[in-house]
Amino acid sequence: MAEAMRSGCPINLSMETLGDRWSLIIIRDIMFGNRRHYRELLSQSEEGIASNILADRLKKLMERGLLTRADDPSHKQKAIYSLTEPAIQLLPVLAQIGAWGRRHLPTTPELAIRAQLLEEGGPPLWEAFMAELRHEHLGTPLPPNHEPVLPRLTAAYEALANCA
Repeated sequence: MAEAMRSGCPINLSMETLGDRWSLIIIRDIMFGNRRHYRELLSQSEEGIASNILADRLKKLMERGLLTRADDPSHKQKAIYSLTEPAIQLLPVLAQIGAWGRRHLPTTPELAIRAQLLEEGGPPLWEAFMAELRHEHLGTPLPPNHEPVLPRLTAAYEALANCA
């Protein structure tokens, strides 16, 4: 990390790493939307991230050890972004942020359903989803009898999005 941090406080360091407007949104889109390519992250963002901002944040997230980038074997000019273990461990934080947002902010049903399911499922669901993310992004084996989480979250979102 080339830039100097203001202090060694863990909250400060976390905010300096994740506290800009886009970093957690990019991690969210990779985590919950399975958007692994630059073009997907750019064109499928509900918030409409600009291409220069996306490129800058992807670079910073890689420098800070939250993402990796690898060549896509199916296309020479594409790269695949993957979450690292520290990024996967942000899932409980994102679940809590989503739960807080549902309680205190004017959310829309289709965009709040994943947060609701994560809140209702609590730590056991988070652990199952993190195992799934580790399998997808880090290549670790799934636990025995694993029940997929992302398809459930996606189906709930799509059911409400198609009704809106």
